[in-house]
Amino acid sequence: MSFSGQVKDELYEVIGNGRHCRLAELAALVTMTDDDMESKAGKKIEKLSGLLDLNPYDNETKKALKIVKDIEGYTVDRIIVEKNCCKQAYIRGAFIAGGSVTNPEKGYHLEIVCNSIKKAELLVDIIKDFDIEAKIVIRKKSYVCYIKDGSMIVDLLNVMGAHSSLMDMENVRILKDVRNTVNRKVNCETANLNKTVSAAVKQIEDIKYIDKVKGLKYLPDNLRSLALLRMEEPEMSLIDLGQCLSPPLGKSGVNHRLRKISEIANELRRNI
Repeated sequence: MSFSGQVKDELYEVIGNGRHCRLAELAALVTMTDDDMESKAGKKIEKLSGLLDLNPYDNETKKALKIVKDIEGYTVDRIIVEKNCCKQAYIRGAFIAGGSVTNPEKGYHLEIVCNSIKKAELLVDIIKDFDIEAKIVIRKKSYVCYIKDGSMIVDLLNVMGAHSSLMDMENVRILKDVRNTVNRKVNCETANLNKTVSAAVKQIEDIKYIDKVKGLKYLPDNLRSLALLRMEEPEMSLIDLGQCLSPPLGKSGVNHRLRKISEIANELRRNI
C-alpha cells in the first residue's frame, strides 16, 4: 500500500466528536468528491451521512453543510469552519477527497487537488490557521494546494488526526537526518584526511629535496630531528609528531617548524 493510501485508511477511521465537526468534514467531502461512491471518500460520505442522519445531496442537507453554488460550482461558506476542531475536520475531508502524500523515503510532498480557485484559497487559508504554509499551483484545469516542507507535512498529519502515519514519517525523517549527519561527518573527515595526507606528502618531498641537494645536516638541529621523524612516520599526525620529539612540542610548534623546512626547500629550489 502507498503511503497516501495508508494515511487515507487511517483518516477514514477518524470521526469528529461534535456534530459540527462531522458537518465540516462532510461538507469538504461532498464539494470535493466525484460521484464515485466506491472510493474512500465516497465511503466516508456514507459513513458520516449515516451518523448525521442526512442525505448528503438534497437541498436541505446542503444548507446544513453551508454549501453554496456560484459560477465555479459548489463551495462552502467559511462559517462552517469557525472552530479549530471543524477546521481540522474540513482539512481531513479535503485530503481524503483529493489529497496525496509522497512516501517520505523518497521525498516530502503533500498535495490536495481542488477543482476551483475558491476551494483552493479557502483550504490554504484554513491550513495557514495552524501555522502551516501551503501554496497553490495550477495543474491543467485543477488548483493544487501543496506543501513541500517535511516538518510542516508532519504538522498537517497531526492536524488531520493521522497520528500513526505521522509517527511512521517521523521515524523515516529521523533515520534520514542521522544518515545525512553521518555522511556529512564522513565527508568532512575524508576531506580533512586528504588534506593531511597531501600536506604530509609535500613535507616529505621538501625534506627529500633538502637531503638530496644539501643533506639533512644543512638543517638546524631542531628542524633536522623533526625532518628525520617525519620521514620515519609519514602518516603520523602533527600532535603525535610533537609528542615524539624531545622535548615534546605542541601542534602549532610542529607546524611552525615544518613551514620553516618548506621555506628552506623552496629557497634552495629558487637558487638552483
